[in-house]
Amino acid sequence: MQTSDDRAQHGHRLVQLGMFLFLLALLVGLAVPKFAVPRLGLSTHLLGIMQGLFLMIAGLLWPTLRFSSLMSRIGIFLAVYGCFAAWTANLTAAIIGAGNSLLPIAAGQAQGTAGRRRIRRLDSMQHVRVSIVEKHAVLRAARAAASK
Repeated sequence: MQTSDDRAQHGHRLVQLGMFLFLLALLVGLAVPKFAVPRLGLSTHLLGIMQGLFLMIAGLLWPTLRFSSLMSRIGIFLAVYGCFAAWTANLTAAIIGAGNSLLPIAAGQAQGTAGRRRIRRLDSMQHVRVSIVEKHAVLRAARAAASK
């Protein structure tokens, strides 16, 4: 089992990375009109803000969860990777003008080439898988902490 200092340090790191993503999202918000698909740029901006807040809140709650050291590291990696991967995939779609197949409302008529659509689809599916595993691990740890 982890010590409370380790959990606090991991939580602090999550807060830092969440703040970094939040800052990047604010900067993207300034550039929304410059993207190939401005609506996807706006979607990226909002996603980054939400994911950054999620990481900050997870970081504040992390010290109260009961994880083994290995599970804590895996959970942090999955949370950070999932948040940044989704944000990066949306940012890429906004820049290159792809995304209609997965985000038809935000992308509008922007189709992109077949290769760009394939990259966007792979990025999104990878994020979904990582996000499910990470949320499941955090939920199990929260239940374990609540039962003690």
